[in-house]
Amino acid sequence: MMITPLSFLSPHLWRYTTETVPTHLSSPTTVRKHRQVTMASSNGENDQNQGKTQHGQIGHKHLLQTDALHQYILETSVYPKEHPLLKELREVTEKHPWNLMASSDDGVQLLSMIVKLIDAKNTIEIGVYTGYSLLATALAMPENGKILAIDPNRECYEIGLPIIRKAGVEHKIDFRESKALPILDSFIEDGEHRRAFDFVFVDADKDNYKNYHKRLIELVKVGGVIGYDNTLWNGSVAAPLDTPYKSYILNSRGYLIEFNKMLACDPRVEICQLSVGDGITLCRRIT
Repeated sequence: MMITPLSFLSPHLWRYTTETVPTHLSSPTTVRKHRQVTMASSNGENDQNQGKTQHGQIGHKHLLQTDALHQYILETSVYPKEHPLLKELREVTEKHPWNLMASSDDGVQLLSMIVKLIDAKNTIEIGVYTGYSLLATALAMPENGKILAIDPNRECYEIGLPIIRKAGVEHKIDFRESKALPILDSFIEDGEHRRAFDFVFVDADKDNYKNYHKRLIELVKVGGVIGYDNTLWNGSVAAPLDTPYKSYILNSRGYLIEFNKMLACDPRVEICQLSVGDGITLCRRIT
């Protein structure tokens, strides 16, 4: 089975295509499996040898059948209206060796739209990295909006900080160099932050998603929205257990499967799981 690179795509979107899969193997299920196997590698030593390649490829950031269709969405719906400084930060982030951690372009566009639709003024972002999604949120908020941004790595945040300053939105951001759980616990204990937040976006350690939700549901107001990134996790949540994904996918798959089940049973929220990027689940608090 032959695969070829899409040479006409811009370098940061270079991926493998399934267009050359033989016709008799090109059903949606087969195409998805083909992409999964193409992207997979054995864990351990092989992962270490391919570390740079693994972080350089961002193909897991969408679950569409073809890369050409994803490129079409970006070129026709995302990039034409992208803020110039958001584009600048996206391109800076793509050059970083950990660029796999960045939120997807179309996912960030979705978050910006949600912030505007619900007129969010008081928000939390857990997992900042270089601040790509953070900048999008700050640009979408009114001048008096505030974002509590939490990440244990300030060094990565400072990569995007000059662009955030250039955009004139640094005053909206309260960056805390810390793990998120202690801060969330302190907010719950002080009482005044309960039901105080309009919107929350979580793109952090997947093994703590359950723990984040247990706390965030106390902090977001009724009618507020919590967005969780990567909830479809390269499609692995629905794949056979023996699918040969990379080790970082396998290590977190179980946590996300359990987290998705928990959200589906939580009577305090109504949810919508979207196949945007690597999967984004929106939770609207109703009680």
